[in-house]
Amino acid sequence: MEYRSIERELHIDASPEVVFEVLSSPEHIRDWWSAETEFQAAAGATGSLTWTDEATGRQHSTPFTVIEADPPRTFSFRWTYDAAEIAGAGNSLLVTFELVPVGEGTTLHFRETGYRERGWEAAVLEAHYNDHRQGWDFYLPRLAEIASRRAVAR
Repeated sequence: MEYRSIERELHIDASPEVVFEVLSSPEHIRDWWSAETEFQAAAGATGSLTWTDEATGRQHSTPFTVIEADPPRTFSFRWTYDAAEIAGAGNSLLVTFELVPVGEGTTLHFRETGYRERGWEAAVLEAHYNDHRQGWDFYLPRLAEIASRRAVAR
């Protein structure tokens, strides 16, 4: 297997404006990604995503840097596993969400890249790749559901 990127495409019954808001605002990230965060949706902004294991109370934080925020078309960021580092090329994964209007909804093109560039040994690369693949398969449908609900509520 290549382990170069994870790519998904899904239709969301909400406008690109609503999808962008759900993707890029801390209050909605808590809902679909279960992560606490505070940041501005602007290129160059930094922050961290913090997940809390409800059973143990253990927290895990991951630093990230917003690469592009072009509402309502594109939102991308880099995130790293090393809490002591600022996420940048070579030490992080790049996540890109592209939003394309389709009728009254949106087609979301998702891509996460940078696995090979991390320099991980084969077993670590495979483990991280598979963990992220399963994670995105769980969280992206939640994103779509929350954006669709938000569109109906407007």
